[in-house]
Amino acid sequence: MVNHTQQERYAAAAQEDRSAPRLRISIPASLRPSGSKSFQTAVRDLSLSGFSATAMTQIAPRTMCWLTLPGMETVTAKVVWWDNGLVGCAFDQLLDPVELETILGRWDLDAPRRR
Repeated sequence: MVNHTQQERYAAAAQEDRSAPRLRISIPASLRPSGSKSFQTAVRDLSLSGFSATAMTQIAPRTMCWLTLPGMETVTAKVVWWDNGLVGCAFDQLLDPVELETILGRWDLDAPRRR
């Protein structure tokens, strides 16, 4: 049995997510970049390793931020890109697949459920 570090699992998942279609969704949320006040946003896509959301003000890559989704604990992420009012972030720790399924179950009623 091979034991992988959290960083290795994260890197592998991030590569898989780039080749897999991301789930388009619209979830109201709060996003707080480091050194700034939080603002209301809409998460536009979500995966185990990250998300994109609306952000009218530019946020620099590598900026730490905190995302709060309704009914969920705040998660820490790092900005990867910002372009034309959208920000893409990578979670510091992968979401648990069950947690992702719970979020999707609440907000994406038309999506087929994975078992």
